[in-house]
Formats: sequence, C-alpha cells, structure tokens
Amino acid sequence: MPGGHWRKRDRVHDRLDAGQGTSERAQGNLPIPCSQVLASASVARFSLSALGVDRPGIVAAVSGALVDQGCNLEDSTMTILQGHFAILLVISAPPGMTVEQLESALEPAAGRLDLVVAVRDLGETEKPSDASDVGGSAPDTMTSWSVSVYGADRPGIVHQVANALADAGANIVDLATHLIGEPDAPVYVMVMRVLLPQDADDADVSVGGGADVDVAERLKESVSGLGVHCMVHRDDPDLL
Repeated sequence: MPGGHWRKRDRVHDRLDAGQGTSERAQGNLPIPCSQVLASASVARFSLSALGVDRPGIVAAVSGALVDQGCNLEDSTMTILQGHFAILLVISAPPGMTVEQLESALEPAAGRLDLVVAVRDLGETEKPSDASDVGGSAPDTMTSWSVSVYGADRPGIVHQVANALADAGANIVDLATHLIGEPDAPVYVMVMRVLLPQDADDADVSVGGGADVDVAERLKESVSGLGVHCMVHRDDPDLL
C-alpha cells in the first residue's frame, strides 16, 4: 500500500536524523551518499571490467550494485563487441573499500546476467588531470589529432599503425575498430584519437608542410603494404 511505503521511508529518515544511519551504513545496510565520496580529498579508486552476452539490464544491474556501495562512476566506456557487451569503468569509492567488497556486491548481478567481472585497486589518489581523457583538452605540450584507417580486413593493421604512432611520439587516448560490409568481404575500420608532441603542430595536413605531414607520411608508409587507406587531421579544440 502507498501509505505503508511512505511510513517505511519515514522510519528510515527518522533513523538517519537520529544518527542511526551511520552505524547501518557501516554494517552495509544502507548505501553511502555519493556526496560523501566526492567531498573526500582522497578517495579509493578502482577499475572495473565486465563482459557478457548482450542483453537488457546489464548497465542498470552493474551501476545499481555500485551506487549501493556509495561508488561514483568517473570514467566509463561501454560497447557491444560482436554480440558481447563490454564495460570498462574507473570508479571512486568510500575510503576503506576493498576489491573483495566490490566483487561481492557485484556477484548477484554477475551471476544473474552471466558476466565475467574483474576489479582492480587503483589506490587512494587525488583525481587525475583530465588532460589525456577522451573528452578533455590536450596538454600544452601536445596537440590532439584524429586518425582513420579503413580497408580490407587482415591481421597486423592495428600493430602497424600503433607502431608508427609510437615512433612519432604519439599517445593513443582512444581507439575503436569495427568490421563492416558483407561477411565474405569485410571492411576493417579503425578510428583513433591521438596526442602528438607540440613540434608536430607546424601546419595542417590539408595545406602541406611541417612535421605533421611527416607523421602522416609515416602512417601511410606503415600501412601501404596492407591495402588500407589512412587519413590524419588535427582536431578542432573548440569541439573537444
């Protein structure tokens, strides 16, 4: 009955007002408010990965288990990989939270949805700068570029491109690949966001000249034997 529902909520609020909520949270009976986590100058951080056959309710179940523990999702990427749903998170948690506690909290959802879950302790640290985040701005010593590669699927494409970027001093901060087209003639598509050293920012690839053209040429040479096409362009900082 609605009246009973609200009376139950009132009793919970009365216990919180009376200071009983603290002991219940310590016993794991009540979720810890996210504001307590965010207000802490130094919080526990964990990485969490989960993988399972795609189905409705995965994000709701995983995020629900985390919020019940007072955790906050800071960075996340979630996508479908050939019928499997993959989650990768960085979360902040109340000080003292352990890997074992998080895994135990996630166990019901993982069992119900047949998920493989892994949690790793990142330590109690200050929130890192977002300079290298996918959605963040590049550091003063780096510039942000987008790299697109597409062509007939074959082994070695990611390695060849990544190797050429590493030789140029580039840092890959985001990478996504997909197979498109017909099953008997798949096309491999790779899109990356990379950070290049400031000295590679002498000119835009489209106008020619400068160290950035050298990077573009190195990329094209690295994939020339793979039968794929490569495009490189500088990102507009106003759009990041």
